[in-house]
Amino acid sequence: MRKWLVVASMSGLVSGVAHAQSSVTLFGLIDEGLNYTNNVGGKSLYALSSGDVQGSRWGLKGTEDLGGGLSAIFRLESGFDLNSGKMNQQGREFGRQAYVGVASTRYGSLTFGRQYDSVTDYLGSLTANGSWGGGMFSHPYDNDNTDDTFRLNNAVKYSSIDYSGFTFGGMYAFSNGTAFGQNRAFSAGAQYANGPLTLAAAYLDIDNPNADSVGAVSIGPNGNPDGSWSAQRQRIWGAGINYAFGATTLGFSFIRTDLERPTDTQYANLAASPVLGPASSIRFDNFEVNAKYQFGPAFYVGGMYTYTQMTFDGTTGRGGKPKYHQFGLMADYNLSKRTDVYAQAAYVLVANAASVDGTGLEVASNPDAAGPASTSRQVMARIAIRHKF
Repeated sequence: MRKWLVVASMSGLVSGVAHAQSSVTLFGLIDEGLNYTNNVGGKSLYALSSGDVQGSRWGLKGTEDLGGGLSAIFRLESGFDLNSGKMNQQGREFGRQAYVGVASTRYGSLTFGRQYDSVTDYLGSLTANGSWGGGMFSHPYDNDNTDDTFRLNNAVKYSSIDYSGFTFGGMYAFSNGTAFGQNRAFSAGAQYANGPLTLAAAYLDIDNPNADSVGAVSIGPNGNPDGSWSAQRQRIWGAGINYAFGATTLGFSFIRTDLERPTDTQYANLAASPVLGPASSIRFDNFEVNAKYQFGPAFYVGGMYTYTQMTFDGTTGRGGKPKYHQFGLMADYNLSKRTDVYAQAAYVLVANAASVDGTGLEVASNPDAAGPASTSRQVMARIAIRHKF
């Protein structure tokens, strides 16, 4: 009888250990290359640059089985600059993502912390810069955040399971201040992927981004803003489609960004016009077509074209409409499962560039550029190596 009790107790112990299975994974990525940019103060500039196609990062992620199809999950992810050793995302220790939550095999996941918004989760992957091309192919000033210029702090996020190719989600990011509506955000999106076809749509709304250091889009530890803009309100919405046939994938997306009473953070020449006064609103309409051809498991080439029209409304009238034309090409070759080399180039042309502030400085539209262009044209090129671990 005593032996039977011992065996039963040991069986229960083993069952409990198996039930509480957990794992923690160390992961990371290093993207390092040499960049060329022309028309920087009338000169060409060569510089080593880290994390252009994918941000260099390291992190920890984990899961614990809670039983009944439930798991506890977490992710801590830190971005860094390889050339200086500094932390990215305005000096945040885990600036890329930092969250904890629960996941269900039947209902989806609910997570809490610093996270990507729904535009990034559902729509960004249908653009060239949000999937294979990186920051050099981002839309002017990354106005739509498809290159992840910022994340949302204090965010509660729901992500559904996959319903035969259909996924959806939403999130709310608290202001964490005494003024509930100051620097808060909400976002929602959906994607349908079935065979060669992928469709997506998403929306993001932020009140007073960069108004403080505690809200949804906030000033970082180094004193710099997280997003590209400070404004009374920022709204981003759009939709996209990708279709694959054989080794070729074609994509199209439209994304609109509206800024109400922008005070600007990084692009002071766009916040006010010497002729039209401070901006009452700025709108960006981004149209993108892209294509990718997979020659084999180890090699692909991609190309993209973006047409962006900006509308500037000043306090004393409406300005002209600068039109941004951006072309990009990229080739990537895998040396192994974890290491690849790539080359890419981009060309930006701004038509009607001097219509807002009289200087044409709004040509400095690419976040990866080494500096503002001295004319309405700019060329960038990069050769790089990327390693994942």
